Amino acid sequence: MVEDDNFVNWIELDTSNPIWGHFFTVSPLVVVGTKENDGYDLAPKHMAMPLGLENYFGFICTPNHGTYHNVKREGFFTVSFPRPNQVVMTSLAATPRDCGETDEKPIVYALPTVPATAIDGILLRDSYLFFECALDRIIDGFGEYSLIAGRIIKGFVHEDAYRVSDGDDEKMIRDMPLLAYLPYDRFAEIKDTRQFPYPKGFK
Repeated sequence: MVEDDNFVNWIELDTSNPIWGHFFTVSPLVVVGTKENDGYDLAPKHMAMPLGLENYFGFICTPNHGTYHNVKREGFFTVSFPRPNQVVMTSLAATPRDCGETDEKPIVYALPTVPATAIDGILLRDSYLFFECALDRIIDGFGEYSLIAGRIIKGFVHEDAYRVSDGDDEKMIRDMPLLAYLPYDRFAEIKDTRQFPYPKGFK
């Protein structure tokens, strides 16, 4: 426990080791698709986010994963945002590879997919949001991890998830809940939301 009176009831985290397993945070959960040999790969990722307010999207990966090398080699990737009722399919995309000669993930061919439109890739069918991305850059050096940044060249959102200026956002999310991941072993269905109280004059 911390002795400082301002931190009563607080536990200091040992930053000489990774801290992330000692608490929960809220993350998105996406499925990244890549071209792999003569086929494709799908992999769930939770360290994924827009990069600024332009059409850039990135995710964290490691050179120990096939996804990293697939993107580096091919120069593109897809992103699917699954719905809460697709959490099992999303989990199955993390099935370990076949350790035989092919080193493939046979489960990928059992998952429902649709082909991408502008790149040679696949998307997880029935997701509510799709991105097709061209590789912009890979930034290594976050320990053993890397940031893979892409430029969105095609995007599709399901009509039920498309926001309009005069629409009821609260009702839309309630009718079509969002999937959230709480690293490292829990997920949530988000359907109860509120308008954020921005201060007057905020831009």
